[in-house]
Amino acid sequence: MVGDPVGSAVAQAGPGAAAIAAGSVATARAGAEVLAAGGNAVDAVLAATFASTIAEQSVASLGGGGFLLMRHPDGSVAVRDFFVDTPGRGLPVGRLDLHFLPMDVQYPSTVQTFHVGMGSVAVPGLLAGILSAHEEFARLPLSTIVAPARRYAADGVEMELAQGILTGLVRELVGLSPESRRLVERDGRWLTTGDLVRNPDLAGFLDMVADGTISSIESGAFAGPLLEAMAHGGMVTAADLDAYQVIAREPMVAERAGHTLYTNPPPSFGGSIIADTLAAAPHVDPTDARGWVALTETLVEATIRRRSRSTAPLTATGTTHSSAVDADGMVATMTTSNGVTAGFVIPGTGIQLNNMLGEADLNPDGFHATPPGQRLGSMMSPSLLTGPDGWVVGLGTGGSERIRSSLVEVMVRLIDAKQSLAQAVSAARVHPDDRGLQVEPHLGAEVIDGLRASALGPVNVWPQPNLFFGGVNAVARMPDGGVLAVADGRRGGGAFVVGG
Repeated sequence: MVGDPVGSAVAQAGPGAAAIAAGSVATARAGAEVLAAGGNAVDAVLAATFASTIAEQSVASLGGGGFLLMRHPDGSVAVRDFFVDTPGRGLPVGRLDLHFLPMDVQYPSTVQTFHVGMGSVAVPGLLAGILSAHEEFARLPLSTIVAPARRYAADGVEMELAQGILTGLVRELVGLSPESRRLVERDGRWLTTGDLVRNPDLAGFLDMVADGTISSIESGAFAGPLLEAMAHGGMVTAADLDAYQVIAREPMVAERAGHTLYTNPPPSFGGSIIADTLAAAPHVDPTDARGWVALTETLVEATIRRRSRSTAPLTATGTTHSSAVDADGMVATMTTSNGVTAGFVIPGTGIQLNNMLGEADLNPDGFHATPPGQRLGSMMSPSLLTGPDGWVVGLGTGGSERIRSSLVEVMVRLIDAKQSLAQAVSAARVHPDDRGLQVEPHLGAEVIDGLRASALGPVNVWPQPNLFFGGVNAVARMPDGGVLAVADGRRGGGAFVVGG
């Protein structure tokens, strides 16, 4: 897009086409391949999610969890929650010898400590969610849906620029164990941008998914090695896998200026924050600092209110997102997370394990203090926005705490400023945190000066747009049936259209 400071990818086609936007070019290409084979929007995001576990292995894994929000062509909206549960059903209380250790991650302007190891692993739900969504909503056989990811894992897929940066941040964590280290190291050096990423064990695992050998998270080829690994300082049990359920939820709904938002409901809290802010914030002119101040104040108030109500433990890191729309008008939007990885894989599968129990700021009552069997809360917020003239946008993002600010600001630009989807995704973002305001430089000097004069705290203007501010991947279906895909350049997303 001309004049786009973040280099977002845009693809557009007329009626009869389908579209997908995802967290990397290779991930989006996998979804487009399945759309071209006759798949619907859910087929596409499932294929993209499988592909992300190799093309975006620093943030995605079948050992994590996530959420699917989709809109049928008749306008009905469904949410499926397959995020992680707290583990430990059947374990003796107070007699645990957990493998659990702190490790630091150096970000550009700060250091964050995560706890990793087998004792940081929550009950993984992503595979269960994919299999359930396929049975309920998909059109194509699993063998077709996993084929692109299987090819990437066996033959290799090039590590793209954003993934090289993200891998550089977490490679010490991924490399904690020898089997996991092989995913990020070759010939004695760390993999980086341009290298081929391979995962032969994952290719073999996907073959078993394709032929039906693995039909649930209780299947022996998944559960057996996972539980064997947990015997070395972990908490996930056979009872946890047996009790795990994909949960059907009603979407949270909010209105703004004739537009309707559908988003991820409690016990996760990200969607609630976004819905509250969108419903309550005054009209925003993106060129006026007063609007930004009011929007940010509303966002902060909604965050405090929703978090004070939440009784679930919270997780919100290491995320990626795919959105798709098909020729029939089905829209699917899916966000997944693996945390920053536990540093271990399920033996023989190439599947990295999550570390959802290992982040101090997300476990305010202390590590391992939550009873087994609770669904963790999350900032992840796959969403749909409908307009009064009949257009529909499916969108979501990775970015931890920045999910709430990224999505609110894109939606406000669409609704209040009537910007195009491409403009809204690429425009500058503001994120409030405990240090003040994090601001991208292309917001404009007058607006930034106005923010500095507010009572919102110190303003830190970043030297350039950055993946810190999320990666919104969105699709739209227009009133005439045309489709549009926009993938955020901050995280190197890919956008494709098929047909039309």
